[in-house]
Amino acid sequence: MPHPLGNPPSKIIAVHLNFRSRAEERGRTPAHPSYFLKPPSSLAGTQEAIIRPRGCRLMGFEGEIALVIGSRARQVRPEDGWRHVRWVTAANDAGVYDLRYADRGSNLRSKGADGFTPIGPRLLDATELDPAGLRLRTWVNGEVVQDDTTDTLLFPFGELVADLSRLVTLEPGDVILTGTPAGASVVAPGDLVEVEVGDGRLSTGVLRNPIASAEHDLEPWGAQPRTDRAEVESAYGAGYVPEPLLDEDLADGLRSVAVATISAQLRRRGLPHMSVDGVHPVTHGTRMVGVAHTLRYLPLREDLFETYGTGMNAQKRAIEELRPGHVLVMDARRDTSAGTLGDILALRAQQRGAAGVVTDGGLRDSAAVAALGLPVFHGGAHPSVLGRRHVPWDTGVPVACGGALVQPGDLIVGDDDGVVVVPPDLATELVADCREQERQERFITEQVAGGESVDGLYPLGPAWRDAYENWCKGETQ
Repeated sequence: MPHPLGNPPSKIIAVHLNFRSRAEERGRTPAHPSYFLKPPSSLAGTQEAIIRPRGCRLMGFEGEIALVIGSRARQVRPEDGWRHVRWVTAANDAGVYDLRYADRGSNLRSKGADGFTPIGPRLLDATELDPAGLRLRTWVNGEVVQDDTTDTLLFPFGELVADLSRLVTLEPGDVILTGTPAGASVVAPGDLVEVEVGDGRLSTGVLRNPIASAEHDLEPWGAQPRTDRAEVESAYGAGYVPEPLLDEDLADGLRSVAVATISAQLRRRGLPHMSVDGVHPVTHGTRMVGVAHTLRYLPLREDLFETYGTGMNAQKRAIEELRPGHVLVMDARRDTSAGTLGDILALRAQQRGAAGVVTDGGLRDSAAVAALGLPVFHGGAHPSVLGRRHVPWDTGVPVACGGALVQPGDLIVGDDDGVVVVPPDLATELVADCREQERQERFITEQVAGGESVDGLYPLGPAWRDAYENWCKGETQ
């Protein structure tokens, strides 16, 4: 098939986030556009199949508006940027999320494979178009899944051209993919993706690309497809209905027993160091059960804080990575002389569905955080921001919080006595044994209240076993 542009461009530049609807879907709105490159060899035309590599299951589509540069652009002003656009057409910024980890940030293999940038079928003369008056629609198997207009862009087309031209010379034929609206998701072999751009008068026609499977395995000498829950959620977007992080029956079981009882049962299993020491709830009467998502702070180094501590740093990323049922566990090295969480990020964690937050560092805005009703356990209140002592470093890694080793995916349980870490594979039997322990303790409490000595009674000894079993029969009647 002839090349869709006649000759390959020198470069294809793609914008990460530009439609307001997509930014809202992702939960973040950038202050400035950011970009990645796709190789010219990824270009394809209409009717050409997009091939999903074997082993990949997260084949994503993104209907987009493609700009084709008509005249050399170098250090142009925003009001002049549109003049350098010669053509407008439809595009599909396709990719496989299964390989994003391999080139984190560059997207080279995940979005740069041959045929992953189909455009067309017709080029519209930019001089006949209002760049703020275009409509983009995408269909999957005949159903509209994306429908948005360019009056909602975060960064208008002229600004994109000007921004890029500050440092990168745009040559005639270069392609800019201008971002996708909400609704991008996952397709599979056998699906058909269609994209159209128009203004009510003129249309690019419908760009049609079937999804097909590769005929051979991906060669073994490079990175292999790999996914995790975060990538699945990112790939499916707003259409993703996540599986619960924690079985509700198990969660109810953990809520039904005291942290002190859980701690005792863990100690009996040779795990005496599972308590997160030194933390207490911001409000009394708090019960918390969830799955650990971790954030690690390192000691402040002023020369590194600008790089790691500002902007969308690890602290903010950790908040935005939270899923319903997560407990964010922060390792602040038990240094409570600076805040590690304030009311705004606590509110965002609550909106993300977090089951709670645990930090062995300081808590800012403690009264406002308490008013939210979000379970928060902390090492102490402090008015200072984190930059006084901490650099937010990384997320999703094993951490040491309050002296306890916490891995992502561990179960976290808290009440007025504190917080304990529960290995997931022990949780079910732990609940059963905790319930039995607490049943025995209710019996013992009744006997002590009636005047009995604790000798041979606490813990329950052989002499009291028959009385206890008879008491249990009465409790179940």
